[in-house]
Amino acid sequence: MRQLFLILFVLATLGLSFTARAENGYDLWLRYKPVSTNLRGQYEKYFKTICFPAATDRLKAGRDELIQGFGGLLGIQPSAGTPAQSSLVVLTLDKIGTLKKFITDAEIQQIGNEGFIIKTISEAGRTRLVLTAKSDLGILYGTFRILQLMQTGKSLSALNITDYPKTMIRILDHWDNPNRTVERGYAGFSIWNWHKLPGYIDPRYVDYARANASIGINGSVLNNVNANIQMLTPAYLEKVKALADAFRPYGIRVYLSVKFDSPIELGHLKTADPLDPEVIKWWNAKTDEIYSYIPDFGGFLVKANSEGQPGPQSYGRSHADGANMLGNALAPHHGIVMWRAFVYDDKVPDDRFKQAYNEFKPLDGKFNANVIIQIKNGPIDFQPREPFHPLLGALPNTSVMLELQLTQEYLGFSTHLVYEAPLFKECLESDTYTHGQNSTVGRIIEGKYNPALLTGMAGVANIGTDINWCGHPFAQANWYAFGRLAWNPHNDAASIADDWLRMTFNNEAAFINPMKREMLHSRENTVNYMTPLGLHHIMGASGHYGPGPWTDNLGRADWTAVYYHKADTAGIGFDRTETGSNALNQYAPQVQRYFGDLKTCPDEYLLWFHHLGWQYSMRSGKTLWEEMVHHYYTGVDSVTKMQQVWKSLSPYVDPTRFKEVEQLMAVQHEEAVRWRNSCVLYFQTFSRKPIPAGYEVPEHDLSYYRNLHFPNIPGQGVN
Repeated sequence: MRQLFLILFVLATLGLSFTARAENGYDLWLRYKPVSTNLRGQYEKYFKTICFPAATDRLKAGRDELIQGFGGLLGIQPSAGTPAQSSLVVLTLDKIGTLKKFITDAEIQQIGNEGFIIKTISEAGRTRLVLTAKSDLGILYGTFRILQLMQTGKSLSALNITDYPKTMIRILDHWDNPNRTVERGYAGFSIWNWHKLPGYIDPRYVDYARANASIGINGSVLNNVNANIQMLTPAYLEKVKALADAFRPYGIRVYLSVKFDSPIELGHLKTADPLDPEVIKWWNAKTDEIYSYIPDFGGFLVKANSEGQPGPQSYGRSHADGANMLGNALAPHHGIVMWRAFVYDDKVPDDRFKQAYNEFKPLDGKFNANVIIQIKNGPIDFQPREPFHPLLGALPNTSVMLELQLTQEYLGFSTHLVYEAPLFKECLESDTYTHGQNSTVGRIIEGKYNPALLTGMAGVANIGTDINWCGHPFAQANWYAFGRLAWNPHNDAASIADDWLRMTFNNEAAFINPMKREMLHSRENTVNYMTPLGLHHIMGASGHYGPGPWTDNLGRADWTAVYYHKADTAGIGFDRTETGSNALNQYAPQVQRYFGDLKTCPDEYLLWFHHLGWQYSMRSGKTLWEEMVHHYYTGVDSVTKMQQVWKSLSPYVDPTRFKEVEQLMAVQHEEAVRWRNSCVLYFQTFSRKPIPAGYEVPEHDLSYYRNLHFPNIPGQGVN
């Protein structure tokens, strides 16, 4: 007893906790912490003996993951057995033998090359689990599903799962530069340590690949869309090869962003004209060179003729001319071109909302089969809320993929808790009406209307060198949610949040239920204190940090806030109906009527499409000014409530992560107040109305907020 007392005393003086072990977030949702005694009793019988031969690196990765998971979740190391004697059998369909009688032809047809089947089967008085697939990649994805079921406390007694990805290309776009800065990165530096590559493979690269494979992500663009030609040099291709080798066992192909003028800057040609024979020859040779290093290289991502980047229009050619030239170079190697539709030109005197549609709609059907157009969820630029992009559904004969931003460029960087799945779902569930009713964005990007086309989703990564990967512990949920939605756009935000919370924290209902509610409300909270009622693009000019509704003097008009909110003494909002820019004309007639008619246009999009007077009567009975003020104050109040909920959950969270989130919520509250006060005071100069009674008067005047400066904010990503 004396010895035990001494041990406890020493541990106490070292600050160690016996309630919840300190965690730093590095393990993401792959923590594999011990399950409850009850669940362990249910699970153990399935995993005492496993048959999981591993003839390939990918199968070995899956088997190792299962063994690691069983060790953490159940504290067991299963023994190896034959298919006849094992309680868990993991075999590809060509090797499954007599167990194939439990699998139907319809199930086999459905799963394709990446899907899997998991079944609980009973035979001769024995119950066991079977995981099978057509490929080792399907087996890998299935192993992660089994572990997910166990981590989230699901029963294994009657499984009958047939699952497969609904999109082909599920990819993270890293806006990382060779000097390791990250454009719009808020979680430290780039995780790619180019200086140490190819000789040193950081274990973090393998953990990155594991995390991606666990949610079905199958590609990684390693470098910034504002590309540096360095990435195409032999020295860097050696480094890219090393990363490709590390990722390959987890089914992840590498891609590179390329600069359209590379033939000039790297090849010393006089032109980058995509129809010039020497340019074509140069790209063919460079592409062959890349594949000599990386035989399964995925292809190119291209940002062209946008924000100063060179492109085919510089030579009088079209986007199709440029994309197809690169597509022709990649086609013999089965690579693809992802050509971004984020284009706008300050020399075009038109609503920026309209420019991508105007440039790409006439090119429908003119792109090669291995070219896919990457379209942002909204027509401006990853705003806290945007209507769906009018190009989504407008290119029926062209492959398209949805581009989402996981890194919170306009949503509070990595200091604000914003669960983005509701934002993603808002776009995916939008009905474009371009193929009749219920032709949602989600159905379009999974190829429902033209099965011959490529399909996919891209997410601008929020990953960096911070120990917890994403800067904010809850920002990990956006990476996780992206993977789940790219796999199946019809997954719902609530169930994804539920799974993530259970895997990342615990399975306690007293924790899950209140925190899930806060996560699901968090994006709307942020919209309220930043850009309510359809306001957009009113952030600070320097790095997009904080409020800047007064911004009016930048290099181009459509970079300023005043271009978008158009506030004056008469009212506020951007008229995109036929009396204004007529951007609504780019949508199907049903969508035009929905947003164009004030009787049906939702409050959430009101000022996206209409310029209205300050006295306009809202559905709530308030004037537009009163409603706007109400939303700004409600947003801040919601953050206060979120803080209170988090404080009440301290018994269920390890002290390290609890304190980190608590501090970040305090920062978020402070910044939410600054957003509210800045915007209310600024727009008050036009409304000339008092802040309604009952609302706290801002602590400072408008000049105070306008004169705040924040040097050296993260995410600038200078090359």
